[in-house]
Amino acid sequence: MNNPQEYIESGFLEQYALGELSAAERAAVEAEAAAHPAIAAELAEIVAALDGYAQAHAVAPPPAVRARVLSHVLAQVSTDSAPVAAPAATPPLSSLSAAPASGLRADVDAIARPGASPPAPLLGQRPAALPAAAAPGRSWLALAASVALLLSLLGNFFLYNRWHEADTTLVALQADQTRLASANTVLQREMSGVKTQNDILRDDRFKVIALAGTPDAPGAKARVFFDPRTRKVYFDAQNMPALPAGKQYQLWALRDGKPVDAGMVATTTTAATGLQEMKAIEVAQAFAVTVEPAGGSAGPTMPIQAMGAVTI
Repeated sequence: MNNPQEYIESGFLEQYALGELSAAERAAVEAEAAAHPAIAAELAEIVAALDGYAQAHAVAPPPAVRARVLSHVLAQVSTDSAPVAAPAATPPLSSLSAAPASGLRADVDAIARPGASPPAPLLGQRPAALPAAAAPGRSWLALAASVALLLSLLGNFFLYNRWHEADTTLVALQADQTRLASANTVLQREMSGVKTQNDILRDDRFKVIALAGTPDAPGAKARVFFDPRTRKVYFDAQNMPALPAGKQYQLWALRDGKPVDAGMVATTTTAATGLQEMKAIEVAQAFAVTVEPAGGSAGPTMPIQAMGAVTI
């Protein structure tokens, strides 16, 4: 044998220790052990492991059995090789007596009882193969791990769906909140206009000037609230016809027969609406409304649509 390690891993040494080889095979193992100290040391460890296995899991054998097993193995290799260090509990080689090869299997059978579990491997020793009975335990562990993983995946899927639903609900709530905020802004603006109009109507300082339609716009109707002391002017478009695109109503204050720009009337969908604050006017004898290009004109360019005089 050129490679002792390959021979050690072949399994012959274990079969030898268990007495499962023929006489010729046993002689071949003993020859290899005598020629290679590494094989001899491995064989001694195998026998020692069987000894530890018997001590941990079987009824204690007669005192002479252990000595007979070791002496039979070591006696074969002591002639042509250096003495192999035996475990601390192994008697010196000089105290071992040779044992017949035919009694080795019986001695090993007395040490290793069927059904016993293998001990933990010693330092430097190859672990013995686990018995077949351990396989079901591993199967149950694998099955339990698979079930736990499946439950975890299902739980994560459930949580993801709940999170997605909550996120969708949150987006919808935010959209509703935006709509409510916009509606609330419009309502507050309308309420502010109503309050302003109410304050103006209740304030005796404001003069109310009714603007009636002219022949060019007989259906037009509006009001102007004018406070000469504060010079504030408010326009109330009660019934002003819708205008074509590019046109806009403009308010004029007439002073000594001359028109003074009082501001553009804001429109909604081309129709004037609501109570609107206009430009401040110091003095006015009358107010008039004309249709002008969007943005206004420096002076009236169109016929008057509605007009009313300021009464003292």
